[in-house]
Amino acid sequence: MKITRLVTYHAAPRWLFLKIETDEGIVGWGEPVIEGRARTVDAAVHELSAYLIGKDPARINDLWQTMYRGGFYRGGAILMSAIAGIDQALWDIKGKALGVPVYQLLGGLVRDRMKTYRWVGGDRPADLVEQVHRYRALGFDTFKFNGTEEMQLLDSPRRVDAAIAKVAALRDAFGDSIDFGVDFHGRVGAPMARVLLKELEPYRPLFVEEPVLPEQAEYYPRLAAATSIPLAAGERMYSRFEFKQVLANGGLSLLQPDLSHAGGLTECLKIAAMAEAYDVALAPHCPLGPVALAACLQLDFVSHNAVLQEQSIGIHYNQGADLLDYVLNKDDFHCDHGSIAALPKPGLGVEIDEERLRHAHENPPDWRNPIWRHSDGSVAEW
Repeated sequence: MKITRLVTYHAAPRWLFLKIETDEGIVGWGEPVIEGRARTVDAAVHELSAYLIGKDPARINDLWQTMYRGGFYRGGAILMSAIAGIDQALWDIKGKALGVPVYQLLGGLVRDRMKTYRWVGGDRPADLVEQVHRYRALGFDTFKFNGTEEMQLLDSPRRVDAAIAKVAALRDAFGDSIDFGVDFHGRVGAPMARVLLKELEPYRPLFVEEPVLPEQAEYYPRLAAATSIPLAAGERMYSRFEFKQVLANGGLSLLQPDLSHAGGLTECLKIAAMAEAYDVALAPHCPLGPVALAACLQLDFVSHNAVLQEQSIGIHYNQGADLLDYVLNKDDFHCDHGSIAALPKPGLGVEIDEERLRHAHENPPDWRNPIWRHSDGSVAEW
């Protein structure tokens, strides 16, 4: 079998799909994208195609190493996201060629179902209680929401009180019948992270995500030493080499690599194994589309330390399309009491509605995250 062509599709809400075609008619799907930089990643994918056309798609490890090492400059959000989507598609081809789900190629299941959680509250956390009530009725008991809006490096106690009040309202409304993670989203600097973590402790969040930006990773162990709340991070780290130092330094209880950003399934398998060696749990980051989720689930079903899976059904970013809109086998992704069973179909386990995707590609949105500013006019972290 030989790779013959790479085709990309931009589609609402902010996704980029990749189809790799072969001379035997088997195709594989991937999602190579950086949210807000889809066109840049698209260009990187097609630049990498020179390493792929005419090659055997079954040699995933060799193709991965060629893409990663062959260009001298390596790593980073754009290149690793391009490699990630290509890698997903190659695994999809291999599973389809052999007639088995990818998790069978990786040693088989370690669990029968994977627990997922729902996003609530939007960019500026609001209506948390109302949304949790709605999703509770669908069987979900685990949630995540943004912890703050804009926050200065040193900010007013009023801002702290406003953030804590939202969390307190959830505990008042639901007691211990729900679990939730609080995402600082990199909006909080180290001085205020210490304050917020202390104030959050009585409400016992499941974890706090990105307590500081990954550029400030030296604070992870310091903050962990000052709080009982498990700390999570990883969505803005792009290779095992970035995760290596963070794991060695300690501080994180939950690792969140993104299979559309951190080199795909091939690389994230290694990251998951590294985390397990450090007794760190795994919860892949995935506010993206169905191929990305399918790839995450393949990892979850072979990784003993996987504990939670993010998924984007109903997430506030999904304007113009939702998670399963481009999927033919929607039933395979059904959440039963918040959990998804092992995907039964060969490859990554997702069948893409290419006709609908092709139509969406005719007029895709040019999504950008908002630019926020503090009251003094300076740029704030979104």
